[in-house]
Amino acid sequence: MPFEGRDRFIQAVDEAVRVGDEHAVTAQLRSALCGLIRDPGIRLPACVHDPIVDHYARRELYRSPGHGYSIVAMTWGPGQGTPVHDHCGLWCVEGVWHGELEITQYELLESDGDRCRFRAAGGMQAGPGSAGSLIPPHEYHSIGNASADAVAVSVHIYQAPIEHCCKFEPLDGEWYRRVDASLSVDRAA
Repeated sequence: MPFEGRDRFIQAVDEAVRVGDEHAVTAQLRSALCGLIRDPGIRLPACVHDPIVDHYARRELYRSPGHGYSIVAMTWGPGQGTPVHDHCGLWCVEGVWHGELEITQYELLESDGDRCRFRAAGGMQAGPGSAGSLIPPHEYHSIGNASADAVAVSVHIYQAPIEHCCKFEPLDGEWYRRVDASLSVDRAA
């Protein structure tokens, strides 16, 4: 998807994914993404600021043919969010482009077939210009826009295109039920 500053954005991500292991890659990507968000010469496509009424939007900005990573912009309408979920073993760097998001990390305590026990392991209110990373097995989290009237936009750089994940539905106390979920991308408006 074309946007102003796209080539500079992709060049910064390409440089980061060449640096070595997943810890070095995600550290460099966090730093690069914070800088890209603050760069006035990079403007995401206008469509990423348009929420979708019944779900948060996932719009793929770029898929690298050489390095395999995927860049997805997510648009969070007021009150929209995810349940606890994983990234199916893929690392990810997430940055807030606009608005604020609440992010809660979860620790997997035990698993019993399709039942899993999680405990919240920390949370944060993330604003524009902030970025974090998820490296398996520490990939369990939820994201939400707690605002009643403002839209939030985040950019997610995945190790590879993510087309499915596991979502976890609350059962009782710390117990959740694992549900396989397909992920799709929304069309640009």
